Amino acid sequence: MKNKNIISIFTDGSSLGNPGPGGWGAIVIFDGKVKELGGEEKPTTNNRMELSAAIGALEFVGNTDKQIVLHTDSSYVINGITKWVFGWRKNNWITSTKTEVINRDLWEKLSDVVVGKKIEWKHVDGHVNVAGNERADRIAVSFAEGKPEKLFEGNFSEYGIPNILDISHDIRQKENRTKNRQHSGAKAYSYVSLVDGKIMTHQTWAECEARVKGKKAKYKKAISKEDENKIIGEWK
Repeated sequence: MKNKNIISIFTDGSSLGNPGPGGWGAIVIFDGKVKELGGEEKPTTNNRMELSAAIGALEFVGNTDKQIVLHTDSSYVINGITKWVFGWRKNNWITSTKTEVINRDLWEKLSDVVVGKKIEWKHVDGHVNVAGNERADRIAVSFAEGKPEKLFEGNFSEYGIPNILDISHDIRQKENRTKNRQHSGAKAYSYVSLVDGKIMTHQTWAECEARVKGKKAKYKKAISKEDENKIIGEWK
């Protein structure tokens, strides 16, 4: 169990049909305990269920001085509550395109329930084996299907998902995506190709392309001498 001065939350929403029957799920980890929450709405949308999950979890937490870390795979929820909602309220819930804010009732509830709380909103990717997100999703889907999961309430030590707080897989994936973007945008030092078991390096893409085109081959851009050596080492 990590820092007991932090309340960790995982939320997710589901809608079968969008719109269609929907459900939401949340897991609250606090003071050495775990509380699972869930609910349903028919008909509804995925965004409404994502909002409902955050609202349900924060309403359960109530008034607290503790730091809350809420994990969700919904950018809609995070952007809405940390950015968009301030303009909406100022403009009497009218968007910049002069239309009424969709799901205003839930945005108002969420706006009220965050007051006085210290919340860090963390985006996690869905369905990448983050245990908290996977469990919240399972709860949400079960309510949407009309066959609710049995919800746990008890001590953290008795919870059936001991790695519930582990989001390292998601962090690694995001770091890898950042590195890949940086790598793809960096100037090439060389290009490495592998054809018929033989590795060669090329100063230009044209040289590399001429060797690999139409053949069963591997090729990759290197952005430094060290990167080139790493690629060659991996392929050997």
